[in-house]
Amino acid sequence: MDNQPVILEKQFNVSPANLWRALTDKHEMKSWYFDLAEFKAEIGFKFRFNGGPSPDGQFVHLCEVTEVIPEKKLTYTWRYEGYPGNSYVTFELFEQGKLTVLRLAHAGLDTFPAIKDFARTSFEEGWNYIINTSLKNYLELNRLT
Repeated sequence: MDNQPVILEKQFNVSPANLWRALTDKHEMKSWYFDLAEFKAEIGFKFRFNGGPSPDGQFVHLCEVTEVIPEKKLTYTWRYEGYPGNSYVTFELFEQGKLTVLRLAHAGLDTFPAIKDFARTSFEEGWNYIINTSLKNYLELNRLT
C-alpha cells in the first residue's frame, strides 16, 4: 500500500486568524467539516465524530490533538473505533500577502485495514471535497472572500 500522505494545498482570501477560527471553532466546523460535540485546539484534547461515505457506511472516528501552534499548525490523530491503525491529520497555514495558504496532510493511511472505505482514493476524494468545496464555500459565504 502507498505510505505517502494525502496532501492538499488551497489558497483562501482570508486572514490566518479567520481560517484558524474556521478550523478550530466547533460551531464553525459543523458548517463545513463534521458536527463535533466538542473541540478544543489544545494538546491532549480527545474528540470523536461519526462520518463515512454514506448513511449506511458510517464510522466512529477517534481523535486526539497532538500539536497546536495558533494560527499556524494543528495536528491530531485519526483512527477508527473497532479497527487497527492510526493516522495523523495536519493543517498548516501560511500567510502570503492578503491570502492564506492551507496545507492539509493526512499521513499513516497505510496503517488501516485494506478495505474500500479506508483506501487512499477514498481519503483523496473526501479531503478534496472537504477543503476545495465545503470549506471554500463556507469561507466565501461567511468571510466574503
